[in-house]
Amino acid sequence: MTRTLLTALLLASTAASPALARHHQAEAPAEPRAKNVILFIGDGMGISTITAARIYEAQKRGESGEENSLSFERFPNVALVKTYNTNAQVPDSAGTATAMNSGVKTSIGVIGIGPEAEKGVCSDALAHPLPLIGEEAKRRGLALGIVTTTRLTHATPAAVYARSADRDWEADSNIPDDQQGQGCKDIALQLSEADFDVALGGGTAAFYGRNKGGRRAESEADLPAAWAARSGGMVVKDAAGLAAAPMDRPVLGLFHPSHMTYMAERRPESPEPTLTDMTAQAIARVSGDPDGFFLMVEGGRIDHGHHAGQAGYALEEAVEFARAVQWAVDHTDPADTLILVTADHSHVFTIAGYPRRGNDILGLVVPPKGSGEDGGDGTSPLLAADGKPYTTLGYANGPGGLLSKDDGDHDHGRPMPETGISARQQSLVPLGSETHGGEDVALFATGPGAQGARGVIEQNRIYSIMRKALGWPE
Repeated sequence: MTRTLLTALLLASTAASPALARHHQAEAPAEPRAKNVILFIGDGMGISTITAARIYEAQKRGESGEENSLSFERFPNVALVKTYNTNAQVPDSAGTATAMNSGVKTSIGVIGIGPEAEKGVCSDALAHPLPLIGEEAKRRGLALGIVTTTRLTHATPAAVYARSADRDWEADSNIPDDQQGQGCKDIALQLSEADFDVALGGGTAAFYGRNKGGRRAESEADLPAAWAARSGGMVVKDAAGLAAAPMDRPVLGLFHPSHMTYMAERRPESPEPTLTDMTAQAIARVSGDPDGFFLMVEGGRIDHGHHAGQAGYALEEAVEFARAVQWAVDHTDPADTLILVTADHSHVFTIAGYPRRGNDILGLVVPPKGSGEDGGDGTSPLLAADGKPYTTLGYANGPGGLLSKDDGDHDHGRPMPETGISARQQSLVPLGSETHGGEDVALFATGPGAQGARGVIEQNRIYSIMRKALGWPE
């Protein structure tokens, strides 16, 4: 009997027997499930930032740079993510982080509440709360961790545990008088009342009152002490304290009054842990939960470097972020841990000018030898129409904006550009702070459920990818 005839008989028998068909379906292998999920968010880490950071990372090792790959760029699954908010073409971190943590896109500037709510209106926030994956993880018995280089009350980390009508309501002193007393809690208070296993970052000031911090003048608050008394946890204030804290108790780490120190400004004797240090500690602590864990890790100061127009600062933060991702890859089981790496939004950050291969990514544009109108010697910077050189990296807007008249610091026209890690890159439109960009960002994924990262997706789909990987109803 030929193979073709055997196949035909098998197909016919299966079609004639619905029960047999169901049996074969039931025997199909189940999709692998994740026990753990780590969501890495490089705040403001658009695709141009990734490109520049991969070059910068390798050039720090003395390599050309273009051929390099950051740790997460080697993940097998990649998607593009649409980042807009429901009322904004170009988003902010509050709305985008809410989309990832709740599965619902919402308005710019609000945290953990639906798009029906008006920003800054307490009653609207109370009327339109959204579910948060971190809260559900704790209800299901998983450990919960939050790590950031910003204030723990800043938009991205706050979206893991808080709901707020305004992302700026980080302390009670930030809530306007006409919204006080209506039942809305500031973000620091919400963290102190939240159920988590580890939370590490900056922002000490929002947790204390009476001249010790940024709470209302009459406040005697010591929110970390209240959290420790309720949870049995430890409050730590430096890297040494974090390393010494018992592994079987919750930990709240507050390492700076505001955002943590830029890597580019960090001194060797700094008492602050790095993002990699915090990631390592968080994974070590939540990994002990037999039911698994959900961990959000934010490289938050990538964004701040861009807002300041200092690309070198942003790239140094991005390299540290990639280092933290690699640590997570090396210290988790790929069979049971889904690792997602993405950004909440991009920036108006450009790489341009036809520089030669291996050109200093923080330097002036030097074209390849023999290129350009004058042939080029391969060592001299390319000159713009005003007779001055320009940098490979730049911004469409920001503090380095070019002015059409004398600003008192230089002659009429464009100043000579600065280079190096602390330089402020020139921008087209002068603004006090560089703005976010509206283009899609990348999502990289590895581990069980990573196949959900493909194509072009809405940002709130990341929530569904995580839920599906954990085997929860979508």
